[in-house]
Amino acid sequence: MAPRVNRETAEHYVWGGLCDGWRLLDQPGLQVIEERIPPGGSEHRHRHGVARQMFYVLDGMLSLEMEGTLHELVTGDALEVPPGAAHRAFNESTEAVRFLVISSPWTREDREPA
Repeated sequence: MAPRVNRETAEHYVWGGLCDGWRLLDQPGLQVIEERIPPGGSEHRHRHGVARQMFYVLDGMLSLEMEGTLHELVTGDALEVPPGAAHRAFNESTEAVRFLVISSPWTREDREPA
């Protein structure tokens, strides 16, 4: 039986200098990460050659640009990013946004600038 996992027990990392990530599940076939982006935070535009991703907003508003189209996702919204699609998640709101990124297979070594 797998152990219970949460933000207290998961591997934590900081990206973009001010954004947080917690690796809730980190296996080659499936990766689930909770991320937090404070106001003004952003990632670099990139793509994954193999991984398919699902972004699911837990709290707040996430801006997700994919292939030149801006999607503004609010609590409870989800958006799929297919393999090869150039995308960038960022936060233009005044509050932090928390969301899940579910990837299959995982994105380790499957990321290139776009």
